Amino acid sequence: MTGRAYARPDQIGILGLGGWGLASIRANMAGVVARVLVQAGDKVSAGQEVVIIESMKMEIPVEAESGGTVTRVVTSAGAFVNEGDPLLELDS
Repeated sequence: MTGRAYARPDQIGILGLGGWGLASIRANMAGVVARVLVQAGDKVSAGQEVVIIESMKMEIPVEAESGGTVTRVVTSAGAFVNEGDPLLELDS
């Protein structure tokens, strides 16, 4: 036993990864990513729209639930996402 703990990607949610300050913003419904409104290095605040998902001919904004710096954009415009798929990673 190495004493290390690993989290699967589906276990990393908005609450973060073991208190390390990492958070994942996930799709709130299935659809096509219409626009990504931020890029790596951008600072976001709680409630800020970060991605627009198009579903059933409607545009649904995805908001950051906490503030932080975007460390990685996981998706891109035109990509299909399922509910719960990661869109962005934040370092708070």
